[in-house]
Amino acid sequence: MTTPDLRNGALQDIVILGLRVAVGVVFIVYGIGKFDPEVAFMMEHFGIPAAVQVPLGLGELVPGIMLLAGVLTRMSSGLLSIYMLGAIFLVKEAQSFTGESGTEFDIVLLAAVMVIAMMGPGRMSVAHVAGRLPRFVH
Repeated sequence: MTTPDLRNGALQDIVILGLRVAVGVVFIVYGIGKFDPEVAFMMEHFGIPAAVQVPLGLGELVPGIMLLAGVLTRMSSGLLSIYMLGAIFLVKEAQSFTGESGTEFDIVLLAAVMVIAMMGPGRMSVAHVAGRLPRFVH
Protein backbone atom coordinates (compact mmCIF):
# COMPACT_ATOMS: atom_id res chain seq x y z
CA MET A 1 0.00 0.00 0.00
CA THR A 2 1.35 3.40 -0.91
CA THR A 3 1.13 6.44 1.28
CA PRO A 4 1.45 10.04 0.14
CA ASP A 5 4.82 11.61 0.78
CA LEU A 6 4.02 15.02 2.23
CA ARG A 7 7.57 16.33 2.10
CA ASN A 8 8.70 15.88 -1.48
CA GLY A 9 5.73 14.80 -3.54
CA ALA A 10 3.19 16.46 -5.73
CA LEU A 11 0.68 16.49 -2.86
CA GLN A 12 2.68 19.15 -1.02
CA ASP A 13 2.84 21.31 -4.15
CA ILE A 14 -0.91 20.98 -4.69
CA VAL A 15 -1.62 21.96 -1.08
CA ILE A 16 0.71 24.97 -1.27
CA LEU A 17 -0.87 26.00 -4.58
CA GLY A 18 -4.35 25.75 -3.07
CA LEU A 19 -3.33 27.80 -0.04
CA ARG A 20 -1.63 30.43 -2.21
CA VAL A 21 -4.66 30.71 -4.50
CA ALA A 22 -7.16 30.94 -1.64
CA VAL A 23 -5.19 33.54 0.32
CA GLY A 24 -4.24 35.46 -2.82
CA VAL A 25 -7.87 35.74 -3.94
CA VAL A 26 -8.94 36.95 -0.48
CA PHE A 27 -6.32 39.70 -0.49
CA ILE A 28 -7.11 40.67 -4.09
CA VAL A 29 -10.79 41.06 -3.22
CA TYR A 30 -10.02 43.03 -0.05
CA GLY A 31 -7.46 45.17 -1.90
CA ILE A 32 -9.95 46.05 -4.65
CA GLY A 33 -12.54 46.82 -1.98
CA LYS A 34 -10.23 49.45 -0.47
CA PHE A 35 -10.71 51.62 -3.58
CA ASP A 36 -14.40 52.13 -2.74
CA PRO A 37 -15.07 55.78 -1.71
CA GLU A 38 -17.05 54.63 1.32
CA VAL A 39 -13.93 52.97 2.71
CA ALA A 40 -12.28 56.38 3.19
CA PHE A 41 -15.07 57.38 5.58
CA MET A 42 -14.73 54.11 7.47
CA MET A 43 -10.95 54.54 7.72
CA GLU A 44 -11.34 58.02 9.22
CA HIS A 45 -13.71 56.49 11.77
CA PHE A 46 -10.85 54.21 12.87
CA GLY A 47 -8.43 57.14 12.99
CA ILE A 48 -6.63 56.28 9.76
CA PRO A 49 -6.20 59.20 7.33
CA ALA A 50 -8.15 58.83 4.08
CA ALA A 51 -4.98 59.69 2.15
CA VAL A 52 -3.61 56.20 2.80
CA GLN A 53 -6.63 54.49 1.22
CA VAL A 54 -4.93 53.88 -2.14
CA PRO A 55 -1.57 52.73 -0.72
CA LEU A 56 -3.36 50.33 1.63
CA GLY A 57 -5.43 48.97 -1.25
CA LEU A 58 -2.34 48.50 -3.41
CA GLY A 59 -0.54 46.95 -0.43
CA GLU A 60 -3.11 44.16 -0.37
CA LEU A 61 -3.83 43.92 -4.10
CA VAL A 62 -0.28 43.63 -5.45
CA PRO A 63 0.98 41.03 -2.92
CA GLY A 64 -2.27 39.10 -3.43
CA ILE A 65 -1.58 38.94 -7.18
CA MET A 66 2.02 37.91 -6.47
CA LEU A 67 0.83 35.13 -4.16
CA LEU A 68 -1.60 33.93 -6.79
CA ALA A 69 1.15 33.76 -9.41
CA GLY A 70 3.81 32.47 -7.06
CA VAL A 71 6.29 35.31 -7.60
CA LEU A 72 8.20 36.86 -4.68
CA THR A 73 5.97 34.79 -2.43
CA ARG A 74 8.00 35.09 0.75
CA MET A 75 8.29 38.87 0.49
CA SER A 76 4.58 39.21 -0.30
CA SER A 77 3.67 36.98 2.63
CA GLY A 78 5.88 39.01 4.94
CA LEU A 79 4.21 42.24 3.86
CA LEU A 80 0.73 40.74 4.23
CA SER A 81 1.57 39.42 7.70
CA ILE A 82 2.45 42.99 8.73
CA TYR A 83 -0.88 44.12 7.29
CA MET A 84 -2.73 41.46 9.25
CA LEU A 85 -0.96 42.40 12.49
CA GLY A 86 -2.02 46.00 11.82
CA ALA A 87 -5.60 44.90 11.24
CA ILE A 88 -5.64 42.86 14.44
CA PHE A 89 -3.94 45.32 16.79
CA LEU A 90 -4.42 48.79 15.27
CA VAL A 91 -7.76 48.63 13.50
CA LYS A 92 -9.68 46.11 15.60
CA GLU A 93 -7.52 46.65 18.69
CA ALA A 94 -7.73 42.90 19.46
CA GLN A 95 -10.86 43.55 21.52
CA SER A 96 -12.70 40.32 20.81
CA PHE A 97 -12.10 37.05 19.06
CA THR A 98 -15.60 36.76 17.60
CA GLY A 99 -18.40 39.14 16.72
CA GLU A 100 -18.65 42.14 14.44
CA SER A 101 -15.14 43.38 15.16
CA GLY A 102 -13.73 39.91 15.83
CA THR A 103 -10.21 38.98 14.88
CA GLU A 104 -10.73 35.29 14.12
CA PHE A 105 -10.58 35.66 10.32
CA ASP A 106 -7.59 38.00 10.57
CA ILE A 107 -5.73 35.48 12.74
CA VAL A 108 -6.44 32.69 10.25
CA LEU A 109 -5.15 34.86 7.39
CA LEU A 110 -2.07 35.74 9.44
CA ALA A 111 -1.38 32.06 10.07
CA ALA A 112 -1.89 31.26 6.37
CA VAL A 113 0.55 33.91 5.13
CA MET A 114 3.08 32.79 7.73
CA VAL A 115 2.82 29.20 6.46
CA ILE A 116 3.26 30.42 2.88
CA ALA A 117 6.30 32.47 3.94
CA MET A 118 7.87 29.40 5.53
CA MET A 119 6.97 26.89 2.81
CA GLY A 120 7.67 29.09 -0.20
CA PRO A 121 5.73 29.02 -3.47
CA GLY A 122 6.18 25.33 -4.26
CA ARG A 123 6.92 23.84 -7.66
CA MET A 124 3.59 24.97 -9.15
CA SER A 125 4.55 28.62 -9.38
CA VAL A 126 5.99 31.14 -11.79
CA ALA A 127 9.09 31.48 -9.58
CA HIS A 128 9.85 27.78 -9.88
CA VAL A 129 9.24 27.70 -13.62
CA ALA A 130 11.40 30.78 -14.21
CA GLY A 131 14.13 29.41 -11.98
CA ARG A 132 16.19 32.60 -12.15
CA LEU A 133 15.26 34.08 -8.78
CA PRO A 134 17.40 33.23 -5.76
CA ARG A 135 15.63 30.67 -3.58
CA PHE A 136 15.41 32.92 -0.51
CA VAL A 137 13.38 35.44 -2.57
CA HIS A 138 10.83 32.90 -3.79
